[in-house]
Amino acid sequence: MTRNRAVPDISPEDTAFVRAIVVHEDNSLIAFNKPAGLAVQAGSGVARSLDDLMAAFAKSNGKRPRLVHRLDQGTSGVIVAAKTQPVAAKLSEAFAGRDVQKTYLALVKGRLPSAETGVADASLVKVEESGKSRMIIARPDRKGAQAARTGWRVMARQGEFGLMQMAPETGRMHQIRVHLLSLGCPILGDALYGEGQATAPRLMLHAAKLDLPHPEGGRLVIEAPLPEDFRRAAEAAGLQAGL
Repeated sequence: MTRNRAVPDISPEDTAFVRAIVVHEDNSLIAFNKPAGLAVQAGSGVARSLDDLMAAFAKSNGKRPRLVHRLDQGTSGVIVAAKTQPVAAKLSEAFAGRDVQKTYLALVKGRLPSAETGVADASLVKVEESGKSRMIIARPDRKGAQAARTGWRVMARQGEFGLMQMAPETGRMHQIRVHLLSLGCPILGDALYGEGQATAPRLMLHAAKLDLPHPEGGRLVIEAPLPEDFRRAAEAAGLQAGL
């Protein structure tokens, strides 16, 4: 008989924190409105991650929910964890098979597209620069290049600032950030692909909505309210009409 694992330790403060950011929970999954700055997974220099905080939902045998997709540390918004391994497998398959519709909001600055809607269809490849990994636009036949498509819509514009709705069809690393850079309007606060803190104190990208197949049947739509700092930045740029 397999010996049960110990339930991981988690402080009352961390338990209260992670429970406060739950936006949906049922028998199969839990969805969170991840704040910007919270890493999804542990790593070098990461003091606390959302994956660590899953210990707040651990069962008596130590099993805890498993995150089935990722968000960049600087991105806020909807992220989902499965409560069981079969559910994790189904949801992971849905994300990999592009059966999940993702909607993001981004505050941008630069030369906004003249059109109101369009699709960024440009392959990406990972490169190492100054010890950091980043993605760049690449020819589709380049070694390591991955196809990437992102639908976009201009929700509001004011001079060189814009509020963009982004709908990635693929899930490549930094996809939305690189595609917006390629359009000429990187995200405010993006230190890797934009002007960093010269435009905003953090990356102004929010995962606003997920529309996914529920493991028990039908579809589930999960939305995450906009963070107050995102709303204030939009208002400061004259873009509140698009929210």
